[in-house]
Amino acid sequence: MAYSDFTLQEVIQRFQLSIEEQHNLFAAVPEVGAGDFLSAILDENVPLALALSTEKARSELMIAPVLVEVRKRARRQISLFSGADFSVDVI
Repeated sequence: MAYSDFTLQEVIQRFQLSIEEQHNLFAAVPEVGAGDFLSAILDENVPLALALSTEKARSELMIAPVLVEVRKRARRQISLFSGADFSVDVI
């Protein structure tokens, strides 16, 4: 069963979860500017992603470069799983 087969409301009910939302979760984290390479990629990609106007275009052209920059700044200690199907067993 894929994660996309669940809704948040079903998961909350099924596992008797409660949602705690914190405001300003990252308020104490200092702001970091984009590096030159990321800025150049986004300057080129953002207009195209917005023109194509699909979630897939935004993901590929805007979000992926940002995640790659985050991974680079984390000294490659994190991984990305783009399009990976994380199926779970049926309960």
